[in-house]
Amino acid sequence: MRERPPSSPLLQVMWGNAFLLSVLYLLTGIVVEAIRRWDSSPFIERLSMALDSLPARALELSHTMEPLRQAYTNGQISELGVRAVFGVVTVLVIFLLAVVVGALMAVLRWAALRATRGDGPPPG
Repeated sequence: MRERPPSSPLLQVMWGNAFLLSVLYLLTGIVVEAIRRWDSSPFIERLSMALDSLPARALELSHTMEPLRQAYTNGQISELGVRAVFGVVTVLVIFLLAVVVGALMAVLRWAALRATRGDGPPPG
């Protein structure tokens, strides 16, 4: 039986942070949406719009917001379906950001370790 190589601690932290941020964002969205349905104050409306701006911007950048808007307008997808799409997109964006930040941190760590070992180019 082959042994698996040990996973990177940076990778574990990166996935853990992405999962935690996703859960917090989605829980915040659920609470704000519940409050919005119960009490539609201007503050809650603005907060709801602010939370929706991340997935909406990602859908705009990928040119999928307009088909989603048309499907909602034509009754092909419910408000709950739109919320589900927004939730999935939010989780994907957060995980993508975690991967990018983790990769940048790995490169910086590698460069710092290389510089301290003296493997880098000679000074001057």
